[in-house]
Amino acid sequence: MATSFAPTFAEAPPRASKTAGLPTARLAAFSTLAAPVAAAQVPITNFLPAFYAQTFGISLAALGMIFLAERLWGAFADPFVGVLSDRTRSRFGRRRPWIAGGAAIYGLATAALFFPPAGVTPLYLGLALFAFYLGWAMIQIPYLAWSGEISGEYHERTRIATFVTVASSVSLLLVMLLPALIDQFRPGDDRLRMAGMGAVILATLIPAAFLTLRAFPEAPAPSALRQKGPGLVTTLRLIAREKLLLRVIFSDMAVTFGQGVRGALFIFVVTFYMELPKLGAALMLAQFIFGIAAGPIWMTIAKRFGKHHTAIAGELVQVAINFALLLLAPGSVGLLIALTLAQGLAQGSGNLMLRAMVADIADRHRLETGEDRTALFYSAFSISMKAGMALAVGVALPLVGAAGFDPAAAHNSPAALQVLLIVFAVGPALAHLASAALLRGFTLDQETHEKVRRELDRRAAATA
Repeated sequence: MATSFAPTFAEAPPRASKTAGLPTARLAAFSTLAAPVAAAQVPITNFLPAFYAQTFGISLAALGMIFLAERLWGAFADPFVGVLSDRTRSRFGRRRPWIAGGAAIYGLATAALFFPPAGVTPLYLGLALFAFYLGWAMIQIPYLAWSGEISGEYHERTRIATFVTVASSVSLLLVMLLPALIDQFRPGDDRLRMAGMGAVILATLIPAAFLTLRAFPEAPAPSALRQKGPGLVTTLRLIAREKLLLRVIFSDMAVTFGQGVRGALFIFVVTFYMELPKLGAALMLAQFIFGIAAGPIWMTIAKRFGKHHTAIAGELVQVAINFALLLLAPGSVGLLIALTLAQGLAQGSGNLMLRAMVADIADRHRLETGEDRTALFYSAFSISMKAGMALAVGVALPLVGAAGFDPAAAHNSPAALQVLLIVFAVGPALAHLASAALLRGFTLDQETHEKVRRELDRRAAATA
């Protein structure tokens, strides 16, 4: 992608005032791209391992290694996408070309994963996931950076993150609705279930990309931007020096690890431990419905107490919920439903707040160095997401497999099922506890950030 042309967008994005905020309709249009991007995440984590294990006979150990390798590849590539996006020069802006190219790759890879041919091999799965995560990075990193550049207001960024989170949750609601319905009328038809979810993703990708790319103009790249981006070692040093960014990165890694373990084992627990095979997709659907309702609730709490305090509170709630899962017993449907819905209400707090905090950290970095590295910081943040998911799948699936659990077997021993439940409950509980601990003493609160923004605005006015 060319990096030597000056941008032609002279118009800056509409600045949010403290009273009016960004136009709701345009913000809703911008957030639509989160729908197809997020829609594949839970199916790939929750349904795809079980589908490829049961339909094509790929072992849990092989699946764990494939997912671990692919997520680590994504974590390695993301910083380069972030740096190149920050340095890109084109008449379309810095973010748009990457999003458009990534959408094409993402669509092709989604079709390969959700509509596989007969006789799939581990090599086929590995190549499809390689392309999927490349396309995902090309969309997600510039998109997150752009979302942090639309407004510099502390609470308005929380509002933007809330719109994006709600759009993600709505897409997950749609993509989970089909397998829930299919399980009621065609139980056991895994191919139909995967095809339905893939169809939702592909059908929403093109219109969502169109709406997002036209929602807001991009702000001109900062004039101090150097034409040559930093190398790998310099990039790693830049990230390592940002202590607050490292806190957010590792906190999010813990969050995604907990969510990944829970997601990878959820269908197995409901189907084999709880002996409720028809309830798995329906429970996940209900969880995401409650997750949609929780987005505005957490946004309201954050306005009162601040982002990092809200994130800590949400993570501690998750710790209690996950430890309570140890009380589950076969047939305890009421407790399972209650804990699943509670997770839906709590799960969005960390994801939402941490994403909004990255843009604040990028502002402080720009004030201190004069360099705009928003996309780089979001790419580093995405490393935590992929590394957390990689570790979750790479640890959870081989661990329960080593304990004797086999999803293709007609029966599993009580000991294997008990280990399945323990990993499902304790792993996420400890991860959310670590996430909360990492956010203690976070210093970039609303008052500090407002001082940063005032100084940035003063410098911009002086330059103008």
